Amino acid sequence: MALPILDTAKYELTLPSSDVKVQYRPFLVKEEKILLMAMESENAAEITKALKEIVHTCTFGTINVDMLPTFDLEYIFLNIRAKSVGEVAKLKLLCPDDKETYASVELDLSTVEVQVDDKHSNEIQINDKIKMIMKYPTINSFDPTIDAAKLKTEQLFDIIADTVYEIYEGETVHKGSDYSKEEMKKFIESLTSDHFAKIQTFFNTMPRLQHELEVENPKTKVKSKVVLSGLQSFFVSPSHMTT
Repeated sequence: MALPILDTAKYELTLPSSDVKVQYRPFLVKEEKILLMAMESENAAEITKALKEIVHTCTFGTINVDMLPTFDLEYIFLNIRAKSVGEVAKLKLLCPDDKETYASVELDLSTVEVQVDDKHSNEIQINDKIKMIMKYPTINSFDPTIDAAKLKTEQLFDIIADTVYEIYEGETVHKGSDYSKEEMKKFIESLTSDHFAKIQTFFNTMPRLQHELEVENPKTKVKSKVVLSGLQSFFVSPSHMTT
């Protein structure tokens, strides 16, 4: 006689990038094992692989995780995690006032949203005739917690070449997918420093999973604001925290 297979609850969320509704379920023990093994390895590639696999499986194979903007993928996973092991996450955050003491806080994950900078735009006006339309990078190509200004030159050029969606030249539309990376790099190299700064602004103001909360230093009793940014801040480590 076969063992019983338990039914799993289904939930729904809306993708921040497109307002598309997606159904998902909590992860099961087998998927939690995949995640724990990846985290124990402390290998970024293994963690990314596990994250993508879990999101793909828990959304019933309806999402191409390799094409999702990073912030969409992180938002889906955070919701999956909340429904799987509880909406309240217990975190230890570094206190900004002395930069050595950690404070224990609880965070309701259901309150965490993707934040959009008021200055953000995916349209970059080059001149009166030429305009660039950018697409959001995926988790395979760019960590949204990284300041684009701090990337090495070659890294930044590779990422930009991959994220140009369209180039408008008057009434002519050049699809980024129709050109090789080398052709796109040559176009980028022809831009002025001012144009390039606008591209960096696109990356630095991209939507991101972010949440501000207050912590109180247990030693000094000083209260400070801490901003969590990036998925790992919400359930793994304090490595992505800023003040």
